[in-house]
Amino acid sequence: MPHSTYLADQMGHAALDPTGTFEAGSYGSFTLVYTAGPFGIDDSGGIKISFRTTTDMGKPQFADPKGRNYTTAEASNGAALHCLFDRINIRPWVHTLYIRLIGGFLRAGEQITVRFGDRRRGSEGIRLQTNAEVDFPFKIYVDAFATYDFVELPASPSIGLVPGPVAEWRAIMPTLRRPSEAFRLAITKLDRWGNPGAAGGGAFALSSTLPVKGLPDHIAIAPDEGARLLDGLSVDRPGDLVVTLTNGAGDTVARSNPLRVAAGLASFWADFHGQSGETVGSGSARDYFAFARDQALLDIVGHQGNDFQITEAFWDELNRLTREFHEPGRFVTMPGYEWSGNTGVGGDRNVFFRHEGRVIHRSSHALVMDGRNGNTACHTATDLFAALAGEEAVTFAHVGGRYADIAVGHDGRIERSVEIHSTWGTFEWLLHDAFRLGYRVGVVCNSDDHKGRPGLASPGASLFGAIGGLTCVKLRALTRDAVFEALRRRHHYGTTGIRLHLDLRATFADGAELFADDPALGPTTSRPTSNAGMGDIVRAQGSAHLTVEAVAPAPVERIDVFRGPTLIATRRPFPTTAPSRRLRVIWEGAEYRGRGRQVIWDGDARISGNRALRVRPVNFLNPERRIEADGGTHLRWTSLTTGNLAGMELWLDDPAAGEIDVATKPASTRWRIADIGYEDLIIEAGGLGRRLRAYRLPEENAHFAFSFDLDVAIEPGHDNPFFVRVTLEDGHQAWSSPLYVIP
Repeated sequence: MPHSTYLADQMGHAALDPTGTFEAGSYGSFTLVYTAGPFGIDDSGGIKISFRTTTDMGKPQFADPKGRNYTTAEASNGAALHCLFDRINIRPWVHTLYIRLIGGFLRAGEQITVRFGDRRRGSEGIRLQTNAEVDFPFKIYVDAFATYDFVELPASPSIGLVPGPVAEWRAIMPTLRRPSEAFRLAITKLDRWGNPGAAGGGAFALSSTLPVKGLPDHIAIAPDEGARLLDGLSVDRPGDLVVTLTNGAGDTVARSNPLRVAAGLASFWADFHGQSGETVGSGSARDYFAFARDQALLDIVGHQGNDFQITEAFWDELNRLTREFHEPGRFVTMPGYEWSGNTGVGGDRNVFFRHEGRVIHRSSHALVMDGRNGNTACHTATDLFAALAGEEAVTFAHVGGRYADIAVGHDGRIERSVEIHSTWGTFEWLLHDAFRLGYRVGVVCNSDDHKGRPGLASPGASLFGAIGGLTCVKLRALTRDAVFEALRRRHHYGTTGIRLHLDLRATFADGAELFADDPALGPTTSRPTSNAGMGDIVRAQGSAHLTVEAVAPAPVERIDVFRGPTLIATRRPFPTTAPSRRLRVIWEGAEYRGRGRQVIWDGDARISGNRALRVRPVNFLNPERRIEADGGTHLRWTSLTTGNLAGMELWLDDPAAGEIDVATKPASTRWRIADIGYEDLIIEAGGLGRRLRAYRLPEENAHFAFSFDLDVAIEPGHDNPFFVRVTLEDGHQAWSSPLYVIP
């Protein structure tokens, strides 16, 4: 600990004006006044004003007085100041305004005045963080002695951030339940940044496609009310249930995700992966678990703090919280943490225990002193798997700031799945790595939410480029033991945040052998079977008859069928021969696997010999990034991807006339509109799956449900991992865990 820390109460104080609560994502102007303590600040010393690593507050700039986020600083005695904003503090307070005295010093009582969003010369102000937070601090550090030994003030000013007006209503249900089995319906309201609890209410009528016991005909929601939970609902007969919320004018306000009512297993929705303010996120861990249960209507949740920030006290607290919130049959918590090793020694892994009170094996002690003398650290992924060999534990390979290199370390007895989508983006390549290396893994998608919103994570205005994912786990009962068994057998699928019913099955005319576990990992039992489902491992010869079914909250655009990384079939629910005026231009991919994977697709398109009558963005997840249309012939946009997809949809005046020129930094092209059909036209753009695509969609697509059968050959000599990827018209996607057929 630096020796000057004991002088913290003599480092001065700071005040902020105005204070109180403000709308998340709004623009404001704030004046922070730092008053020097008894020592003053020496020449070349200074102060830091720091914000959380995860904040997406507007980045202060010092060059354009009329621009957004314009910020100024001045010393009361006229001393010259130099301002820099960058990632220059210790996590989790990384984003930092550093103000250094470069021509003078401060005496006791002299001040530095900082104006964030200085409006005196016409600036709109500074954009506040887009996610709501009860306590958003301006953390102050002082280098009084010009030693670069910054001391945190005992008290830093803060404001509160609250949701804005309601922009979207959602109706959330399970996706698979048995007849007469009870379920819940949540009515949730979000502001434009995805904050639940948005301001606004109303009276609504509820209608349903199947008779629902306990469902009221009408509800009234107060403007300041949170999520409305309707408990104890049930449906007696099989079928697909959708609930619709209608306002007094007869307009549909929300259409629920579908609920398949059928005998057999039930499905439960999980977000296994997120963090709170005790590590690098925001909000408390207690609020995190309560939000997952009561706001996001999750059935299963895990908390995955970075191990090198988890103190012994916080590890104990996490275990207390998972024990307290765990309620079999209603809400399952998963004790665990994120092993956060550097990519060179294996990269991020999510670790889950069946029971509380287990040892945390940290990848390092970079930011905590606790546990250094306990000899429990595991500095490589190989060390981690060795330490977990005797535990009732499972792990996922994760891609975050660091990515998991599963070639460096992997143990199939423990690491049962790979996470291929989160707010960091989409990482199908990690599943391809597993195929290449001969691993048999399942697919999970989670949020890795850092903003206190597990199960309802949105990217805000930061370079997080995607909505947080969800994992659907198929169980007979909602218990932790059942969840562990399902994870070990890969009986789950992942989505980019939507809830849909997805099923992949295979039948074998000549029969098959179903294994209880991966036979490559050691002795296991088996039994004869004629069919198998996603995640299963079977031995069979000849061919497999695949049956695929999706019932979704938005129309199905396509379902792709893969054998390992190879696309073997694409099926669409609509005819692909009819003329259509509806075109899509999609951009997708990442720069590379690491932290700076964002691809900036800002660009424009010019249409000649035709015009767009209507334009709709696809996956423009940040409200400040948008498409502008000039006369239907010139389109401009700002957009980014992080392995996922985004783009635009055009309804043309003429289905075949003219050309469209698309220009972006990663790729540009010219397409004849007559050449664009239902099959993709692709322009590769390097990087990691970067490309432009153009294709046609029917002018109307009412196919919210789609199923088909496909006969596929079982190739000899190697695994046949069959899986499907579902793409919906709204830009969401879903992936089944692979069904492994061994010849």
